Amino acid sequence: MAEPITEYVPTPHAAAQMQRRRISETVVAEVMRAPEQRAPVRPGREVLQSRKNVGGKIYLVRVFVDVDRTPAEVVTVYRTRNVEKYRR
Repeated sequence: MAEPITEYVPTPHAAAQMQRRRISETVVAEVMRAPEQRAPVRPGREVLQSRKNVGGKIYLVRVFVDVDRTPAEVVTVYRTRNVEKYRR
């Protein structure tokens, strides 16, 4: 399991995407606290991801976070059924 991020805030864009994509704050918090994987996207930005059961289906929830600030900022969030494409 990858290292957690415990202090973070969502950007307005991330909050809108969570609502639009029906991803709860609870699911985002779970991924942030206990990500299965954590990988750099570019300097200062990382993606944390975990498989989650949503409505009886397994999704990969991906949370993009700017980690170069305090508190960290959640930039965007999405889920995909294409788990193998993004798992490392």
